[in-house]
Amino acid sequence: GDEIDDAMAAKLATLDRPMIKIVPRVSDEIVYLTADEEEQYTIAQANAKVDEQGYFVNDRASVRISQHDYRRELVTRVDFQDVSPKQIVGVSAALIPFLEHDDANRALMGSNMQSQAVPLVRPEAPIVSTGMEYRAARDSGQVVQAQHDGQVVSVTSQRVIVRDGEGEEHVYPLRRYTRSNQSTTIDQHPVVLKGQWVQKGDVLADSSSTEAGELALGQNVLVAFLSWEGANFEDAIIISEEMVRHDRFTSIHIEKYEVEARDTKLGPEEITRDIPNVGEDALKDLDERGIIRIGAEVGPNDILVGKITPKGETELTPEEKLLRAIFGEKAREVRDSSLRLPHGSRGKVVDIREFTRENHQDLSAGVEQLVRVSVAQTRKLQSGDKMAGRHGNKGVISQVVPIEDLPFLSDGTPIEIVLNPLGVPARMNIGQVLETHLGWAADRLGFRAITPVFDGAKEQQIAAELARSWLIDLAWEALGQVAIAAMRDAEFDTSELDDDLEVRTLYLRALMDEEGVDEGEAEERLRSVRAMRRYWLERWLMQQEVDPTSLLFWEDDERIEEESEVMDVEVIRFTLLHWLRYHGQEAVLEGVERSDLAAVEEVARAVSHKIGWPLPISGKMRLYNGKTGEPFDKPVTVGVINMLKLAHLVEDKVHARSTGPYSLVTQQPLGGKAQFGGQRFGEMEVWALEAYGAAHTLQEMLTIKSDDTNGRTKTYEAIVKGEKITEAGVPESFRVLVKELQSLGLSVEVINEENERMSFGKEEEKDPLPELGFGLGVLPTAGD
Repeated sequence: GDEIDDAMAAKLATLDRPMIKIVPRVSDEIVYLTADEEEQYTIAQANAKVDEQGYFVNDRASVRISQHDYRRELVTRVDFQDVSPKQIVGVSAALIPFLEHDDANRALMGSNMQSQAVPLVRPEAPIVSTGMEYRAARDSGQVVQAQHDGQVVSVTSQRVIVRDGEGEEHVYPLRRYTRSNQSTTIDQHPVVLKGQWVQKGDVLADSSSTEAGELALGQNVLVAFLSWEGANFEDAIIISEEMVRHDRFTSIHIEKYEVEARDTKLGPEEITRDIPNVGEDALKDLDERGIIRIGAEVGPNDILVGKITPKGETELTPEEKLLRAIFGEKAREVRDSSLRLPHGSRGKVVDIREFTRENHQDLSAGVEQLVRVSVAQTRKLQSGDKMAGRHGNKGVISQVVPIEDLPFLSDGTPIEIVLNPLGVPARMNIGQVLETHLGWAADRLGFRAITPVFDGAKEQQIAAELARSWLIDLAWEALGQVAIAAMRDAEFDTSELDDDLEVRTLYLRALMDEEGVDEGEAEERLRSVRAMRRYWLERWLMQQEVDPTSLLFWEDDERIEEESEVMDVEVIRFTLLHWLRYHGQEAVLEGVERSDLAAVEEVARAVSHKIGWPLPISGKMRLYNGKTGEPFDKPVTVGVINMLKLAHLVEDKVHARSTGPYSLVTQQPLGGKAQFGGQRFGEMEVWALEAYGAAHTLQEMLTIKSDDTNGRTKTYEAIVKGEKITEAGVPESFRVLVKELQSLGLSVEVINEENERMSFGKEEEKDPLPELGFGLGVLPTAGD
């Protein structure tokens, strides 16, 4: 109970006791703890509210005391507070917006699948991001950053040169169309202009997976959650033909092929254009050395590098010796061992590297020459490709639909991608729905939403942004009507104008000229569609006798959290009231307190249910069937979501075979695309044919389509000649089984219907051993 004065403090300081540091509020000091040290402290979450002095606002806070102990604790017992909500997840997970609304399994899939995303020809940063995109891109080493302050003095496609304050020039070379380990493309392109001043750390060049220094793995697409003619059954994805046409998900892939010329026992291999038994047509793109030219279009089995290997030679006859003497080495026995493009591959030759023993001493032993050919191909999005969002919402494209058949919005905008709504509830990844809503609002209002994990946008904030997006669309629609009416009144010939945007621009320009707006300010307001929409929304709200600053909140505005919460409530209330007036339902508000948001929302929901038009804050739209033009029965969730194209591309997986290589032992076709193998007809597939009683089909599968060596040859011959297919024989696998049983010491024989012992054609007839008798071949003596 005693107060500690200076004398007592001095006395306490002399005691041999450990010092305990007490900080009664959250300070700027950062303490690094190891995982085991964390267990000894009570740690509050980073998003626990604190006031301006650093004191906790609430009496209790969510804390973790050990690995398994999470609870709400008095703030007086808190030892530390996390620095950031992001620190408890990894980099990949921190790139998923609304991570806290996703099931852990789906979040894990989402973070893993981001590493499988294919870099696209036109990278686009996500419109809904977490704020980690810049850091992830910068630390990846993919972007080129300025190492010094200075001025850009030269910009080309190959390099950027920056001159620093001391006059020294720093050259930054750019990687152009280089191959990654996943056979995708790394391509850096400058984002600065000559004469521009840059600071240390500024981005000088983007990569194939970044935009303006931000990670850009996918594309922002207009999505609808809708079951569409059964084409998106079982997580399948429907995409618009327009996306393919505009190269929205087009990627470049570079595959590397190499061939070695070795020094063999029979003589050296040779890289040459002179290949035996190959027509001139197959050699048309090879140069005089036998190496294909850069820029050549190549397809399956085309020769990339011509190579011959010496055959094993027997004793030469006098005639062959004479030929060898006349024609020299040309008459030598060689076989074609050229490097050819594998089946299923295609593309354009973009690079050739040649290494010889003279120039490169580090070639492998026995290798005299090595040629490496790079073949590039562009791949557009197609049916069978795998796509995914950032929330573990993956699927395979089932159909590329013409733009005219897809569902469209009230203003005629067609949907770009259709996802199955059944993919959301069971997977419990609600983050994709929140991203869809916020993405729509961000797209309409013209901003990029940054919503960090565990500290992102709340539902009311998203609803408020949806309300603002509805207002800006309504104002823009009103502007179009006013502009066209004004031009008709002025008897202006609108047939010379390109589109509605030009009509609106001319009207706004005339309006500002009339009001005497400064030229610079007018240019600023008309510089982009986003600026025009925002400027007109503010004017339109003033026409409605509303102060725009009480409803609108742009990214440059600085407001404290409490102010923005009040503004959000107000904009939702105003929007719902205006929505009721827009649909001619204002009469239902009689007796309702218009300043009470809950009461207004309740009335608006009832009206929405009655008339079938969705509320502006619901994130749903009235969607129309592209084939009939009729509206769908119910409102549909529509928005903008970031989708990735994954490395599991159908072009790498699709495979077909008629005849090909067979296994040496079982004589069955090999398996897998790499071996040009056949399709496995397994145990369960056999059951399926048995269930249908398809005996002849099953017999075909087990014999002439597999390992009945005689039968398959005769069948192929019969098909070629157009004759009837003969009956199947005994499969090779049966012979292998018999031989295995015989190797175990069992005497197994196969007797056919004619009671004849069947031979498998590979049994050796051995002479019987001579009977040597007891004397083991020693002749008897005369005395015996």
